[in-house]
Amino acid sequence: MPRKAASAQFLVCVTNKGYPASLEVRKVYRALEDLEAARHRLVRVVDESGEDYLYPEALFAPVELPSAVKKAFSRAS
Repeated sequence: MPRKAASAQFLVCVTNKGYPASLEVRKVYRALEDLEAARHRLVRVVDESGEDYLYPEALFAPVELPSAVKKAFSRAS
């Protein structure tokens, strides 16, 4: 997966292998910038617990959302 996914604002989970209790496949997650994590091919996302955790970037794909949807995600945090 390209490293630019680590800096994407939103990611969609494409597999939850190893993390079925924390991640839902096909769900969009808000990503938080973490340059150190990106160097290790990890992404920091807010998961089902409402907390941010590091996950392998291979579990996600970047997604571009319409501005209205981005605003809705921002209000939900």
